[in-house]
Amino acid sequence: MPVSISLEVMLLGLFFLWFTRKQKAGKIIATIGVGLFALCSYGEFSNILLKSLEYKYPPVLNSTNIADVRWVVVLGGGHTSDSALPMTSQINEGTLVRLVEGIRLHKMFPGSKLILSGGAVFDPVPNAKVMADVASILGVEERDIVLESESKDTKDEARLIKEMVGDDKFVLVTSASHMPRSMELFEKQGMKPIPAPTDYMVKERQGISPAMFYPSATGIIKAERAFYEYLGFAWAKLRGQI
Repeated sequence: MPVSISLEVMLLGLFFLWFTRKQKAGKIIATIGVGLFALCSYGEFSNILLKSLEYKYPPVLNSTNIADVRWVVVLGGGHTSDSALPMTSQINEGTLVRLVEGIRLHKMFPGSKLILSGGAVFDPVPNAKVMADVASILGVEERDIVLESESKDTKDEARLIKEMVGDDKFVLVTSASHMPRSMELFEKQGMKPIPAPTDYMVKERQGISPAMFYPSATGIIKAERAFYEYLGFAWAKLRGQI
């Protein structure tokens, strides 16, 4: 990840500066670390990394030319179980955006069922269960919700959802940056989902903001999202999953 890499390079540079005679090498290495961190902090650079992922598939804005959709599949993105907080605060931001988009599409396609996917990975409660609870709060009927709560990653989700939907037509909802990898994993299982990306981080500005010219934590978050997906692609290819 960008922060980890930058910090490690800077620490290596400081090691050379403080504990060796290689002062010039230490200065160069530390400068590279600072430069990498600064570069990733600028939104425009991070946007370049993310845009090719997020805009590979267009969003589903209406039901024109799309018919007979039986399922709307929402891939989980994480949560933190904390009984001291309302359910809407336990679900993380990315998952909430995916869920809301899934509910919008579920209402767009009458008669469809909402499949909420995600197992218990780093939390004892399956992500699908948390999404279902929030969906109920948002007015979705329990009879329209189907849970897939055994998966550990997107590869598992594709395999398990194949068993649930068979050859039925379905819409696949996940974050825009995650959609290209998800599509390849689902297509590897012989499915042809209709992609419905959401949770966009790269958006066309309608004006100029001073924030465009300064580094920010948002730039780092975007860079990390891009790094995560590119690493995910590499790992999936190495394992023959796509």
